[in-house]
Amino acid sequence: MKKYRKGYTQGVYDMFHIGHLNLINNAKKYCDYLIVAVNADEVVEGYKHKTPVINQEDRRYIVENIKAVDEAVIAYTLDKKVQLDKYGYDVIFIGDDWKGNQRWEDTKKELAQYGVDVVFLPHTDGVSSTELRSVEVNSVDEK
Repeated sequence: MKKYRKGYTQGVYDMFHIGHLNLINNAKKYCDYLIVAVNADEVVEGYKHKTPVINQEDRRYIVENIKAVDEAVIAYTLDKKVQLDKYGYDVIFIGDDWKGNQRWEDTKKELAQYGVDVVFLPHTDGVSSTELRSVEVNSVDEK
């Protein structure tokens, strides 16, 4: 297992669950310093077309208080090169459920030009914020 100086991962982290925690804890095993970026509400609304249940400041505060996180920030862009210029990481972590996705294959090639690795970490099966939202909506509908 290669050890990196500064790692970076980015996500919504809405309705924080065990899958989020597993990804963050696994990422920390690979780096000395871990930055976790929480996508801004407006960014989430732009690409997911839904408003997070928990606002960006509260999501950042939750993430900031996780033992494995050295720095929690709010991301106002999905552009990983912009984030690289801002934070200077040498590895980026993403769940392996994105492996083979064209956007991430392109990101991997782009970041390789700057000596940055993309590491795909195991995704926790059976849990996602989207699924949790669905359960919440279905529970309300049943009442």
